[in-house]
Amino acid sequence: MLPTITVTSAAAKFINRIVRFSGLGAGAGLRLAVTPGGCSGYSSEFSAEAMPGAGEQLLEVAGVRLFLGAESRLMLNGITIDFVETATSSGLSFIDPNKEACACSSAETAPKVGVTKIEISSIGRGRPAAPVVAH
Repeated sequence: MLPTITVTSAAAKFINRIVRFSGLGAGAGLRLAVTPGGCSGYSSEFSAEAMPGAGEQLLEVAGVRLFLGAESRLMLNGITIDFVETATSSGLSFIDPNKEACACSSAETAPKVGVTKIEISSIGRGRPAAPVVAH
């Protein structure tokens, strides 16, 4: 069963740019793997892929193609995916209206209720830098 997910226009723009710049062509989408963990209850990884992998299903929402495994489909049901940008960070946020805020020790570092971020800095661009060899 496919989950009910809301993707904001900002998140759709961000996701579609990742897929478009991947060079994978028409039919490509974003593999989104969400597992339990992290301060707000979610741990997430994503990558642009040409097609769904084994055990994944395609969910098309708001002009975005998401490739979701079984665990991700369960965890994302009812979630809103948004793109948030502040002066110090930016990334995808997963907003779950049914989650409580975590008990982080600092109010400044505590996430909003049910929000998990994927930082832009975690997205690699191009090839990794060549290792520096000391002579």
